Amino acid sequence: MIRRQFLATAGAAALPLLAPSAQAQSNRARFKLRYGPHPGMFRHSAGEDIIDQIKFSADQGFTGWEDNGAMNRDPELQTKIGKTLDQLGMKMGVFVSHADFKTSDFVTRTDKEFQDSLRATMRKAVETAKRLGAKWTTVVPSNVNNKLDPNYQTANCIVNLKVMAEICEPAGLVMVLEPLNWYANHPGLFLRSVPQAYMICKAVGSKSCKILDDLYHQQIDVGNLIPNMEMAWDEIAYIQVGDNPGRKEPTTGEINYKNIFKWLYDRKFDGVIGMEHGNSRPGKEGEMAVIAAYRECDNF
Repeated sequence: MIRRQFLATAGAAALPLLAPSAQAQSNRARFKLRYGPHPGMFRHSAGEDIIDQIKFSADQGFTGWEDNGAMNRDPELQTKIGKTLDQLGMKMGVFVSHADFKTSDFVTRTDKEFQDSLRATMRKAVETAKRLGAKWTTVVPSNVNNKLDPNYQTANCIVNLKVMAEICEPAGLVMVLEPLNWYANHPGLFLRSVPQAYMICKAVGSKSCKILDDLYHQQIDVGNLIPNMEMAWDEIAYIQVGDNPGRKEPTTGEINYKNIFKWLYDRKFDGVIGMEHGNSRPGKEGEMAVIAAYRECDNF
């Protein structure tokens, strides 16, 4: 049934399901949690334009959005994205502000030149967040340095995060530290696990320095997903998902996302759950399979 026919026949009973925008009308019930698709995930169904993809996602019941590359987009487009999300009653998820996969600078340098560059990055992130209406920004410190004791590296990481937090706190922007697995994707990165990130956040001691718990990465490197969320919950501000093996949508691997989503729902989690994965099948069929997988796992 097409949307116009649905609205004509469903009547007033369907109105609570509609997005708040006067322009946007949904033909699907909203998900219980704020799952956030990303640019390109639904491009075969919605077209290449990001704004059209956001509108399509809202029409399918999604109330989150995630765009890792948003900080590098034209400011005019950033503003347009923010306004569109607001009109549709959607919440902006993370964008990446600092991610170093090449050097070990973040855990070895605390000199003024390096810290000034961090301050400049976070000032740009603050302005980006204002345009997007964003609350969270992803930070991936750097690689490890095998010639420096790990404890000194941790201390340097904490010092540098405190410098960045000084810029973020007045603006209400929250850096979310993302631990990434060594075995399948990012060997040699400094930040690997939620327990490690928890210790660092406690040491930084800022409301603008929290954890991004990407459950795909944590399943590979640590496992014990729900118990680790329970123990680190006061420092976790953001969740990302992807099944393992394969890093595709839920139901394609070994992680019981229905249980995890129910756990998050019971804790009244209202943050964005970033859909940080690929589609297991190509084209429109694959995009519909992604939506169906989230419907299945959101059914509790």
